[in-house]
Amino acid sequence: MEFSYKRNPNTKCKVCAKPIYKRPSQIKMNGGNVFCSLACYGIHNRVETPCIVCGKPIMAGLNKKTCSRACSNTHRAGIKYKIGRPRDKAVYQLGLKIRLMEIRGKKCERCGYNKYEILQVHHKDRDRNHSELNNLELICPNCHCEEHYLEKSMIKNVVEK
Repeated sequence: MEFSYKRNPNTKCKVCAKPIYKRPSQIKMNGGNVFCSLACYGIHNRVETPCIVCGKPIMAGLNKKTCSRACSNTHRAGIKYKIGRPRDKAVYQLGLKIRLMEIRGKKCERCGYNKYEILQVHHKDRDRNHSELNNLELICPNCHCEEHYLEKSMIKNVVEK
C-alpha cells in the first residue's frame, strides 16, 4: 500500500494564480512572492520595455530599441546618413591629399620619394584646423617622423652623451 501525503494549498502563485502550498516561513521570507514553478518565477523577474515603433514588449537587458528588422527600418526611415559628411576626417584628408598631388606632383616635397600611396599631409604650422593649401605639405612618413619626433627623441639624448 502506497501512501502519499498531500497538503492543502495555503496560497496562490503570484503569476498564474494556481493554488499551492508553501511553508509559512517561506511566504514570510519572500514577502508573499511565491511561485508554482521556475517558469513562473522567470516570468515574474522578466523586465520588458516597449518597442519604440509598435509598442510590442521586448527584453530590456539587450539594449534593443525595436522588436524586429521591420520596426528598425521604420524607425530609421527619416534619418539621412552621409549627407555632407561634416565630421568625416578620413574622407576630408584624402581629398586634401589628392588635391595636393594634382598641384605639386606625386612625390615627397622634401626628399623626392615617389611612392605616392604612402605620402602624408603635413601642416607646416602644426594646426590641424588650418588646412589652407599654402600651409600644407605632402611628405613621406620618414620626413614626417623627422619633423615631429626627431627633436624629442630619447635615443638622441642617450647616444650623444
